[in-house]
Amino acid sequence: MGAQINLQRRVPPAGIPSAAALRAWAQAAMDGTAGELTLRIVDETESARLNGRFRNRPDPTNVLSFAYDAEPLQGAGSGDLLGDVVICAPLVAREARAQRKPPRAHWAHLVVHGVLHLLGHDHLDPADAQRMEAREREILATLGFADPYR
Repeated sequence: MGAQINLQRRVPPAGIPSAAALRAWAQAAMDGTAGELTLRIVDETESARLNGRFRNRPDPTNVLSFAYDAEPLQGAGSGDLLGDVVICAPLVAREARAQRKPPRAHWAHLVVHGVLHLLGHDHLDPADAQRMEAREREILATLGFADPYR
C-alpha cells in the first residue's frame, strides 16, 4: 500500500504548480507513510471561511491541515485516511512576492508543512517547532529547495 494523493483545485490554474509537482512534494513529506490525503487549492473566501470555522480566525491563511482522527479504516485499499491540506493560492502568491521567495519554493514548503501536520508534527512550543522546521528543511533539500526559514 502506498500513498494516494487527491487534488482539488477551486481556483484558476495560473500560478499554481502542476498536479504532478504538488503530489511529489506531498509524497516526499509522507516519507513512505501509506495513506490517503487530499490537497485542496482554494481562494481567499474559502480559506477565510475554513479558518474562521475551525480556528476562530476570520482571515484567510496560507495553509490549513485537517487530520482525520478516526480509527484506521478496515479493508481500505490505500491505507489510512490521513486528512486534508488546504492551501490558499492568492495568499501563497502574495507571500512569495513579499518574502522575495520563488513561488514554486513557497508552494513546496507549504505542501510539506501541511502534510507534516497531518502526520502529527506541530510547532506550538519551541522544541516542537525546531523539530518540525528541521524536518521541513531536510525534505525540501531533497527536493532541491533552499531553507525556507532563511
